[in-house]
Amino acid sequence: MKNTVKKDLQTKTIEELKKLLTDARKALLDLKLDKEQNKLKNTSELSWKRKEIAVLQTIMNIKKTVEAKAVADKGGKE
Repeated sequence: MKNTVKKDLQTKTIEELKKLLTDARKALLDLKLDKEQNKLKNTSELSWKRKEIAVLQTIMNIKKTVEAKAVADKGGKE
């Protein structure tokens, strides 16, 4: 993925990222089925999609960690 795409993903909310992750997983499943049926011409698409899923999961985990830390800091200050 290009850096501009990653930066765009970082501006999305967790809910939007969950939707993108669900769509990417469905697309990966479709690619796997196409590969098994010998319909997939470019098999490198599988690795691209897996990497996309990994990036989405990483960004989601970072956002969740930042949120949890903000809540913990806010709770500790009160």
